[in-house]
Amino acid sequence: MPNTQNKSILTRFLLWKTKHIPQRNFVYILSILVGLIAGLGAVTLKNLTHFIQHLLEAKVISDYHHAFYFVFPIVGLTITFLIKKYVIRHNFGHGIPSTLKAIAKKKGIMKQYQMFSALLTAPFTVGFGGSVGLEGPTVSTAAAMSSNISRLFHTNQSTRTLLIGCASTGAIACIFKAPIAAIVFAIEVFSLDLTLSSLLPLLIASISGVLLSYFFYGSDTILPFQLEDKFSLNQVPYFAFLGILTALTSIYFTKVYKFFHDYFERISSPIKRLLIGGLGLGVIVFFIPPLYGEGFDVINNVLKGNYNEALDNNFMHIEIHNAWFIISMLAGLVVFKIIASAFTFGAGGIGGIFSPSLFMGSVLGCFFAKLINTLNFLNFDLSEKNFTLVGMAGVLGGVLQAPLTAIFLIAELTGGYKLFLPLMITVAICFAITKYFLPYSVYSMELAKTGDLITHDKDQAVLTLMNLESLIEKKFVPVHPQMNLGEIVHKAVIKSNRNIFPVVDLETNALEGIILLDDIRPIMFNQELYKEILAEDVMQNAPAVIDLENDRMSEVMQKFQDSSAWNLPVISNQKYVGFISKSKLLTAYRRKLITFTQQ
Repeated sequence: MPNTQNKSILTRFLLWKTKHIPQRNFVYILSILVGLIAGLGAVTLKNLTHFIQHLLEAKVISDYHHAFYFVFPIVGLTITFLIKKYVIRHNFGHGIPSTLKAIAKKKGIMKQYQMFSALLTAPFTVGFGGSVGLEGPTVSTAAAMSSNISRLFHTNQSTRTLLIGCASTGAIACIFKAPIAAIVFAIEVFSLDLTLSSLLPLLIASISGVLLSYFFYGSDTILPFQLEDKFSLNQVPYFAFLGILTALTSIYFTKVYKFFHDYFERISSPIKRLLIGGLGLGVIVFFIPPLYGEGFDVINNVLKGNYNEALDNNFMHIEIHNAWFIISMLAGLVVFKIIASAFTFGAGGIGGIFSPSLFMGSVLGCFFAKLINTLNFLNFDLSEKNFTLVGMAGVLGGVLQAPLTAIFLIAELTGGYKLFLPLMITVAICFAITKYFLPYSVYSMELAKTGDLITHDKDQAVLTLMNLESLIEKKFVPVHPQMNLGEIVHKAVIKSNRNIFPVVDLETNALEGIILLDDIRPIMFNQELYKEILAEDVMQNAPAVIDLENDRMSEVMQKFQDSSAWNLPVISNQKYVGFISKSKLLTAYRRKLITFTQQ
């Protein structure tokens, strides 16, 4: 009874909304709601994680024994595994890739359990020492909430996708207090069209996220920093070389991530993955404690030049005084951070790659500047703080393949645009080199492999969003290879209004060929041939066959173009399913294009 009442209330509201609120204005209202919810999700996730991490690292480890650095990551991953198996009871992917998949394959529809799955698991993964970030889980949580809100109010697919972008914008804006970078992130990563109709909802959601961050945290930011050292023209070669280093690091990051991802994918047992990944992570964190958790404390200490606080918590308890030791430690952090992250993911941990990218970039930038300053062969002193910031932007832009996001994020974090030129130099070089060797980012490589990636190529995006199964026509009368001409005429031709007939095997339903009405027209009225000519005598091979399991929409379009056919048969698992007509395909494409571009 309550459900019926709730439904009637919702129905009455929707009818009232249709009459009194224009659709565009309603989208603006939803963008405010989505931005606030995304911000609340970000605050909740951060606070839960930091509470756990502070409780364990500040109290237990410091007061008892360093060995807990080995134990806690395994405990956290085990708790995550148990929650996934016994509480959520569904398999769910990592943050942003799972959101991209929902947009590409499920019309932006995300399951209800995705609204809380990351909230329950990511804090235990990261809080107990998992070497991953919270930005991905925050974005996926906000996106799932946005998707379900969109379904509640019966919005169309384009609006649902836009609101998912608004959710990611609100989440990133709340985390970093970087509203412009948050908008650019949604446009670059989710391939949203930059139009006035889409920009305003993104802007509203970004403002909502930032205001919520100010409400809870005041003026505090996750990376508090103010520029002190100025940029000079003679630093350009160094920033250019840093661009090359960040590109190599981005490629290393992606290759290592993919290697371990594929390795753990081949392990069928989740328990075995947990043991291998958990033990591997525990060993790395035990010997290199700065890799514990997200690592923003290390980034902030490096930015401030507090190398003792950033690196002195090492296994040998060596005090940090020697410059070469600091350089060696920084290089080690760059090398092992992604390995620790990969073990975390492989063990079943929930997190993202945004923070590891920032971590590796900051450490790399500091490593490079300190190395040049220590060598001092040109008697030139580089600003280690500035190179730390620019290094962050370089690796972030290379790994995510979102260069504008990286530039604007660091520019906003520093409170100005004094580093804008070196940011552009480093990120541009890094992005160009990385893109040459790696066409797709970590976020998009899996979708790109299956041809389901939505990009800013509008034609390709529309093809990706189209549903092939919905285009299949099944009102074709099949015939069998041993049917004679008389049976074909009386059982197929007379009963069908189509001029094409699939020839299928009677037992396996496999497609043997096709018969066109033009093939039998000259003989179909000659009754003397009715028993002499069989279907297999007059059938021909189909000009092309569409494989429902393997062919992507772009390949289907190409088959129609190459064959010049108006109808092509469709098979699934080697069995005949139906036909797709070119006219219906093009009509569906035009409709999807209109839906995709309207706001």
